[in-house]
Amino acid sequence: MNSITTQGVEVSVETYYQPDYSNPMSGEFMFAYRITIENHNSFPIKLHRRHWFIFDSNGEYREVEGEGVVGVQPVLYPGERYQYVSGCNLRSEMGRMSGTYQMENIDTKKNFIVNIPAFEMIVPFKNN
Repeated sequence: MNSITTQGVEVSVETYYQPDYSNPMSGEFMFAYRITIENHNSFPIKLHRRHWFIFDSNGEYREVEGEGVVGVQPVLYPGERYQYVSGCNLRSEMGRMSGTYQMENIDTKKNFIVNIPAFEMIVPFKNN
């Protein structure tokens, strides 16, 4: 699991290869990732936007931006955590993702950026 804390917000990532949704013969590799966001601040926060940087080992690069995560813009009060699962498809057996969340301090109405730690997606047989 990879974790990073930015401005009092801890983001942790776990990845899982999804063999049932992959087709290696066609160059399709599906991965799931579970994100845990923990608010260690003394004020409530709201996640407004996400911005992903996706690198495939075949040289492909993508950026994905949008509102919220998995269709919601969660609010986390001090000490709370939010967890969600999403996925990423690659055209090769290995890749890497990193990114940022745009958050809001609900008390002051000021936005700030929280880093999402870089994490690798590797088909298990490539680790041998």
